[in-house]
Amino acid sequence: MEQTTKLGANKTGIDTSPEDSKKMIEGANGSVGDLRGTNDGADLKSFSKFYLENAEPLGSVPMPATFKGMAKSTLKMVTGHHPQVFVNKLGERLAYERAGVRMYEQLIIKCRHAAEKGLTEIEVPLEKLEEFRNEEQEHFEMLKHCLEKLGCDPTAQTPDADASAVASSGIMKVIVDPRTSVSQSLQAILALELTDNAAWDLLVKLAKDMGMGDMAKKFEHALAQEDDHVKHVRQWYEKSIRMQD
Repeated sequence: MEQTTKLGANKTGIDTSPEDSKKMIEGANGSVGDLRGTNDGADLKSFSKFYLENAEPLGSVPMPATFKGMAKSTLKMVTGHHPQVFVNKLGERLAYERAGVRMYEQLIIKCRHAAEKGLTEIEVPLEKLEEFRNEEQEHFEMLKHCLEKLGCDPTAQTPDADASAVASSGIMKVIVDPRTSVSQSLQAILALELTDNAAWDLLVKLAKDMGMGDMAKKFEHALAQEDDHVKHVRQWYEKSIRMQD
């Protein structure tokens, strides 16, 4: 059975080797000292400040490709609704939903393997995971059509899409790692879903601010599905932890 808290040898802590750990701490302290102040006056603080002050923008929201889309965006900017913010967030959700499909695919593989080999105390219903994966795919397609309706290119990566991809990459690494357990993967997917849930709630509000009632209704439907995802994943994760010996 799966045991993520099984007792075993101390392979990563420093308590088993006091002499070596002392040398390690001394070495680390020496390295930090070198970084913070060297003979030529460079220090870690000014080094970081240099890069912060000279960093290129993460990206930009591309202009609508069609004249119709440009006209809509210009009209909204005149009334103060800032369509570039809306497009940025649509691009972010598009990228996140695409990643969600891939993560659920990997979670399905892991859960199926664990069930076949008897490696977990909890059998996560594969049909439910497949349902969630399909809904993530539907959300992706819906967002693609929304961007196209605005005259935007759905393949363009907006700044927030770029940032969210970096943030979610760690979640994917947990799920695809063959060493991680089902419960650890469920914890990772729960983090994904909680972030997703909050982002859809914001997107509903932005759509209403833009006066796009039809889109807001579609986003509210997606939000209701994401609520269901969070509820089930949280239950599976909590049960998997509480059933461990």
